[in-house]
Amino acid sequence: MKKRFWIGIALASIMVITAACGSGSEKSGSNSGKSSSNSGKSYTISISQIVEHPSLDATRQGFIAALKDAGIEEGKNLTIDFNNAQGDATNIKTISQKIASNKSDLALGIATPTAQSLVDDVTDKPVLFAAVTDPVAAGIVPQLKAPGGNVTGASDTNPAAITQTMDFIASQFKDVKNVGIVINEGEQNAVVMSKIAEEALAKYDIKLIKASVANSSDVKQAAESLVGRVDAIYITLDNMVVSGVDAIIEVANKNKIPFFSADRDTVEKGAFAAVGFKYFDHGYEVGQMAVDILKNGKKPADMDVTVPQKLDFIFNMKAAAEQGITVTDEMKAFVKDKENNIIE
Repeated sequence: MKKRFWIGIALASIMVITAACGSGSEKSGSNSGKSSSNSGKSYTISISQIVEHPSLDATRQGFIAALKDAGIEEGKNLTIDFNNAQGDATNIKTISQKIASNKSDLALGIATPTAQSLVDDVTDKPVLFAAVTDPVAAGIVPQLKAPGGNVTGASDTNPAAITQTMDFIASQFKDVKNVGIVINEGEQNAVVMSKIAEEALAKYDIKLIKASVANSSDVKQAAESLVGRVDAIYITLDNMVVSGVDAIIEVANKNKIPFFSADRDTVEKGAFAAVGFKYFDHGYEVGQMAVDILKNGKKPADMDVTVPQKLDFIFNMKAAAEQGITVTDEMKAFVKDKENNIIE
């Protein structure tokens, strides 16, 4: 009897222990499943980019890099639906309508026209923008602080960058009386920036002379039309013009005309100087916004639109030689980060 009693106690103990282990195992399995569910979460992001050129491509690459650094990686848990509108208005609209009807978790518009179209068509998912000059004037957001709605992002223009460039031209190139600008006046961002440049130059009695283009194939002819009429050339963050910038570099070099741009990538390509920043960093910042939305549950409505803060002069010394520019120590003093921003 006593033996049977102790056997019963032993069996009961084993059952309790087994039940406890089973319960712990199930709980662990549940947590594991939850963890697996979180780590196994997959995302789809749709991107609409107006054209492919170095600045916009770098923006997209920076955006994707920020996602990857946060554990959202293409080929693992991220699908990117990339759409290149090739500068065509009809394509821009078709792309935004397609994105509006698909199941992506978030949409990104790179450049003003693509962002505008996404804002018009996409209402049921977060929309971010990058490489947009004036998102308020473009009707993309009503204000930069806590914009409301489903849209936010980063502007790629700080007006100070334009005025600093014009001040530099006036102070360091005393013979400049006319600055030519190749411009697509159908791009609002280009119009806004050219107006800032024109007003800044007017303080020095320097005129801004426009050479308009309707498509990128017009860029060379427009640049050539400025030869003999201007003492320097400047271009804005004008997507159509930047996509054909090789032609302007060729004209500037051939005719020894100093060529200024509004972005670092164009300086790296062959313009002499710009006040700017790295578009990769600009895209990375917007990618961090995407991470906050996708992983941290933030709402675009509450996220302020940002503008570039770390501005610096960037010089291309080879381009200077090609364009007949003698770069003085006084000029070099404008560059804060000489190691990275004076390109030999």
